Amino acid sequence: MEKEKREVPSLLRKILAVDAYVTDEFVKKLERISPLRQLRVHCKLLEISAHGIPWLAGWLALLWIVNSKNLYQMQVNLFLGLLLDIFLIAILKAVTRRRRPLKSDDPFAVGPDKYSFPSGHASRTTFITYFFINLWPVSFVFIPPLLAWTISVCLSRLLMRRHHLLDILAGIALGLLNGLLIGMMYLEADTCLGLVSWLTDEKLEGGEFHV
Repeated sequence: MEKEKREVPSLLRKILAVDAYVTDEFVKKLERISPLRQLRVHCKLLEISAHGIPWLAGWLALLWIVNSKNLYQMQVNLFLGLLLDIFLIAILKAVTRRRRPLKSDDPFAVGPDKYSFPSGHASRTTFITYFFINLWPVSFVFIPPLLAWTISVCLSRLLMRRHHLLDILAGIALGLLNGLLIGMMYLEADTCLGLVSWLTDEKLEGGEFHV
């Protein structure tokens, strides 16, 4: 037996319809711009570059490969932010259950995630960029590439017809909120050292569990 469809309030239905129309018109205009048409060629790479699983797995691997106590605080706090991002996105998508704007024959229609609000790619790239600008500031030369990556990922999600404009804007807002939350609960260096010691089952000098 099919589940009964949820009754969407009239006002919300109108807002979503306007969003879908504006998104379609906006993407059509983007596709007329030559440099952005070229961006579509790289959309799949941009999608992978901001996917949650590679970031979580890669960041854990990096923690073991780049075994530097000076980096533990940054690595642990960023990892916690990535976990929180995935948790918040999963909850919001489960609650809203807004369908993606793509057609079933779209060649980019891959993956089990069929809901679009909010955009996890937009929230993740925004959080990572916020983190390396405000919480663990990198050299100024890295800021333009970070911003360019975030903007490119957000635009690519529209060009791939994977999200509506509201999905992207909500993802950006969620990424900023995630950055603020991680900033408020930012773990101290000694705490991060202890966590790494516990995770790796090693007695790191200077850590809480060093013997």
